[in-house]
Amino acid sequence: MHRLVGQGYGVINYDARGHGDSAWSPVANYTIQALAADLRAIRETVRGPVALVGASMGGMTSFYAIGTSDPPLAQALVMVDIVLSIAQEGGQRIRRFMQGHDKGFADLEEARLAVAAYNPDRPAPKDTSGLRKNLRQGEDGRLYWHWDPLMLRMPPGSEPPSRIDALLAVSHRVTVPTLVIRGGRSDIVNDEGIEEMQRLVPQTEIYEVPAAGHMVAGDQNDMFSAGVLSFLQRHFPAGTTNALEAMNGNPDL
Repeated sequence: MHRLVGQGYGVINYDARGHGDSAWSPVANYTIQALAADLRAIRETVRGPVALVGASMGGMTSFYAIGTSDPPLAQALVMVDIVLSIAQEGGQRIRRFMQGHDKGFADLEEARLAVAAYNPDRPAPKDTSGLRKNLRQGEDGRLYWHWDPLMLRMPPGSEPPSRIDALLAVSHRVTVPTLVIRGGRSDIVNDEGIEEMQRLVPQTEIYEVPAAGHMVAGDQNDMFSAGVLSFLQRHFPAGTTNALEAMNGNPDL
């Protein structure tokens, strides 16, 4: 974010509903349709051209919002380690991690060890303040991930239609410049997913961060930022575009 601002781009970050500091849905509505509606509401407050930058679920939301808007909601799209059809094994692994700590953590160190077990290839951070921002303290004094646990009670594919079906259905309508930033060690994005993405959205460019997993920005932030900046500079001069980042509020794994 700071690197984009330093190059003259306006940047707006927001936490998706049920994540981070955003409110939780009173009816536990976390469908991609609801998330896209939130993004549209935020986009209406931003003047001028916009490039949407979304990681994981944020990328899905951004893609669907562009594909269901006329005219397109944004003039460019950056999807961070997400494609239309994800690798099922990797998706299940993330879900198991999220479901595996419903009782919270006694302290920050316990949370850090859980993250290290999930992502053993990433060096342990010297500063855990970023991790603390992704945790909330419950009335019992324990630390919990900063997202609505009701999101996990909705089985994958239970939405009418499923997220993947919804993305595939609108893929022909996404014609803006598109970049997929792929983690070289990701278990979410595989070669089959990339091939499908480029077949259905042929203007898609691929930028790989070899040493990164699914959480690309957290694993290799400098290279991630360089990829976003290069893409924007090729398509939009600085000072003419806002980068609207659809954030998930997920832990910095």
